Parts: sequence; C-alpha cells; structure tokens
Amino acid sequence: MVHRRVSGGTLTRGLRRALPPLVVVGVLLVGWQWYVTASGIAPQVLPSPSRVVEQGWASRDVIWANTVPTLKVTGVGFGVSLVMGWALAILVDFSPWLRRALVPLLVASQTLPIIAIAPLLIIWFGFGLLPKVVVIALVTFFPIAVGLIEGFASTDPEASNLLRSMGAGRWKEFRYVRLPGAMPYFFTALRIGITYAVTGAIFAEYVGASAGLGIFMNQQKNSFRTDLVLAAVVVTALLSVALFALTYLVQRLVIPWYAQERRRA
Repeated sequence: MVHRRVSGGTLTRGLRRALPPLVVVGVLLVGWQWYVTASGIAPQVLPSPSRVVEQGWASRDVIWANTVPTLKVTGVGFGVSLVMGWALAILVDFSPWLRRALVPLLVASQTLPIIAIAPLLIIWFGFGLLPKVVVIALVTFFPIAVGLIEGFASTDPEASNLLRSMGAGRWKEFRYVRLPGAMPYFFTALRIGITYAVTGAIFAEYVGASAGLGIFMNQQKNSFRTDLVLAAVVVTALLSVALFALTYLVQRLVIPWYAQERRRA
C-alpha cells in the first residue's frame, strides 16, 4: 500500500511538472499552424506542423535509417567522454598538483571553437568514425570532468576525518566517502553532457559522414524539403529528451538514497 502511494505521488508530481511545458508547446504549435494556414506561406519556407508530421511519418523508414548511425556515434563518443572524464577526475582528486595544472587548461579548452576544429579532424583522421567520436568527446568531456572534480572536492570533511581517525587510507576514503558524495554532481553533469552529445554527433556528421541525421538534414535542405528538415529536428529533440530522461532512471538505480533524501527535504 505504501509503495503504491509513493509511486502514485511520484507520477502525480511528474505530471504536474510536465504539464506547463506541454501547454506552452501546444499553444506554440497551434499558433504556428494558424499562421501558416492564414498567411499561405510556401511550405518550402515554413511548413505547417501537420505537414511536418505527415511528411516525417511518410519518410519514417529513411529517417530511422539515418537515426541509427547518429545513435551509434553518440553512444561511442559519449562513452569515450565518460571514460576520459572519470579517469581525469580521479587523477586530479588524488593529486592536488594535477588539479592546479589541469583544471585551468580544462576551462581554457572551452574557448576553442569546435566549428573550426572539426574540419581539421577530418583532414587528420579521415571520414571514418574517429573524427566524429573526437568531436562528441570534445563537446561533452568538460561538463563530465568538471562535475566530477567539483563533486569529489565537496566531500564532507568531518566524514573524511572520521575515516582517517579509524585508520582508513586515501583509497578507502575515496571509495566510501568521496565517490558516493560526488555521484549527485556526476548525474547533473551527465544530463548536461548527454544533451550536448546528440547535437555534437549531428554537427560532426555535417562535417563529414555518409549517413546520419546531420547528413539527412543537409540533403533535404539542399532539396528545399524544409518539412523533412524539421521532421529530423523533431527526431533529434526527442532523442535528446529520451536520453535526458534515461539519466534519471539510471540515477534512481545507482543512488536510490539521493531521491529519498530529496523527498524528505
């Protein structure tokens, strides 16, 4: 009974949070549809939402065939970013010298224009998987690494001192105090990074690829099929939202205690 009550309360809270943005989106779509119908604007310039849905559904097989490569590249690139981000954050946490040396470089790396670097990656690595993975890693690495570094640094000093007074070494302190304390920071950074990952994958495909949503949008743009370009944009947005929501599910599985603490707060 208690479990059902908690589940129902969680569902109700979720619906309440989702309702305002859904209402805003609905109003915008109605206004968009009305404007296109009333103005008689050409669909090559601005198609109606109904046309975007209709033509997108009619081309669903082609869109899906281009969605799969984008998802694969996103998964590989983001996976590389996660491994590198975790490795660097752990090294920095164990070495104050590395923290002073590398964190300023991480911040400075965000000033590099990816749009200028991406063509160079094609020149250096060709048109295969590697340059696209590098672009995604460059886009998503910073929030993952910095989120973990800040999470490790936010450890409660009293808990660390307690473990040390009991004879625990630096590794046990990291495992039992610093790592659990950093997980909420990590999942916040994960949500930021995963939304960047899909955008980074599509941008990388624009630079050089044989298939993917970026290639599909570029081809339809050149054919003046604005409706199919917007259909691909909708698919991209849905992918980002789905991956974003998936991070909450993973968070509940990995750190269930955090959700319970937030409900009590």
